[in-house]
Amino acid sequence: MFEKLKKRWEINSNLQLVVILIVFSITGSLSVLVRNPIFEYLSIDVDTNIFLRIILSILIITPTYQVLLLIVGTLFGQFHFFWNFEKKMLSRFQRKSNKAVTKSY
Repeated sequence: MFEKLKKRWEINSNLQLVVILIVFSITGSLSVLVRNPIFEYLSIDVDTNIFLRIILSILIITPTYQVLLLIVGTLFGQFHFFWNFEKKMLSRFQRKSNKAVTKSY
């Protein structure tokens, strides 16, 4: 499994792989920790509609995670890896041009 990750992420060192996995772990935890004070500020608690809490969590955690990934990755000396990772992930959200031929009826 680790060899697949190393090949997919184009890294050679087991140490770099461990550092990258640690960065992912720290960033995930931090992004949830950032959400909590925002929820408190907005007075969102367990009595708030679950669907609203889920949507707001996604809207808060997603951009927070992206920024923190670059910050924490940089602190661990892996800026280049995470910058490329971010660019690749964001490119998946871009709208693809529609080259399909339109049929006329």
